[in-house]
Amino acid sequence: MIEQKNIQEPEKVSCEVCFKEIPVSEATSVKATDYIVYYCGLECYDRWRKQQVETPDSEKKS
Repeated sequence: MIEQKNIQEPEKVSCEVCFKEIPVSEATSVKATDYIVYYCGLECYDRWRKQQVETPDSEKKS
């Protein structure tokens, strides 16, 4: 008789930019002191970085 193992889905997180569900093991993470941000790939990470750079400038103009 063959024993069946329980197959479990990997833990998933959402990409910070596109909100695509990705396994934690596949996610690129950026760690800060209070949080971890996940990205599905370098393209989304670059988009997030550009948004972070633009935000402080737009706050100064207000």
